Amino acid sequence: MTQLFHVIFYEPILNLLVFLYNVIPGHDIGLAIIAMTVIIKLILLPLSKQSIKSQKSLQTLQPKIDEFKKKYANNKEEQGRAMMQLYKQEKVNPFSSCLPLLIQLPFLWAVFIVFRDGLSNQALNDIYSFIYNPGTINAISLGFINLAKPNLVLAVLAGAAQFWQAKMMVTKRPEVKTPGAKDEDMMTIMNKQMLYMMPILTVVIGMTFPGGLALYWLVTTVLTALQQMYLFKQKEKI
Repeated sequence: MTQLFHVIFYEPILNLLVFLYNVIPGHDIGLAIIAMTVIIKLILLPLSKQSIKSQKSLQTLQPKIDEFKKKYANNKEEQGRAMMQLYKQEKVNPFSSCLPLLIQLPFLWAVFIVFRDGLSNQALNDIYSFIYNPGTINAISLGFINLAKPNLVLAVLAGAAQFWQAKMMVTKRPEVKTPGAKDEDMMTIMNKQMLYMMPILTVVIGMTFPGGLALYWLVTTVLTALQQMYLFKQKEKI
């Protein structure tokens, strides 16, 4: 399984990064990472588009779901039937927002390994024969940013972008007053915690691993947020 992952995900991404590093004027690894991120984002565009639409649809249905939870607080079976009927009526699959994200995980893990090991000379042994092997990769971008080492600024920017993207998906939900639906209050609290915890986690991870990974996460998060803005505006016009 490890070898399969290496061949299907790691090697193509490593070779794409090296190819872009070779052809971009000045051989700037930062610009190569940005270009690679855009290409990966385009490849995964249909998946991310479906995921964003599904997440937004679930957010839009949340007030109705809250009503069902209050109405059938003492009858979980009826509550479940009502919610499934709502999903069917609105043509929304509650699990469809998770599947695209799970499919993207191998790509993210492969990118992580590339930035963890791929800037070393030994890792360049996995370069395809038709890709020029530069022998070494200069980890300095724009003349002063070392993307082989953790970068606090990039980590904070990635966390801020993560918060911006997550905040865009949040819709205000009505307060739950009924005693039988206290779990809904807990869910609201958890959602708010995730809104802040994920950006914080992003910053912590970005401060721990190479700056190249933080740059990748920053660019892909900004692109996802821009995609969300576009899809939301398109939906409002309909």
